[in-house]
Amino acid sequence: MFYVYILYSMSVDKFYIGQTNDLDKRIIRHNRGYVKSTKSYKPWKLVHFESYNTRSEAVKRELEIKRWKSSKRIIELVDASR
Repeated sequence: MFYVYILYSMSVDKFYIGQTNDLDKRIIRHNRGYVKSTKSYKPWKLVHFESYNTRSEAVKRELEIKRWKSSKRIIELVDASR
């Protein structure tokens, strides 16, 4: 199983979109500062995730969300999943 996930940093009001095959481990790595692009903005909170059968499906969805370039659309996605 592969996951597309959205993290949120309250400290800087910023979202991060990624994909992984081990969601729990990946969030831990973000919050321990092991991920270069996110270590300055921790702590991160998981606010949304989606499951996919293949990595290619997950990567396709991750890129789709990243292309939005709009916090408003991301917030709508996060709110819809609650």
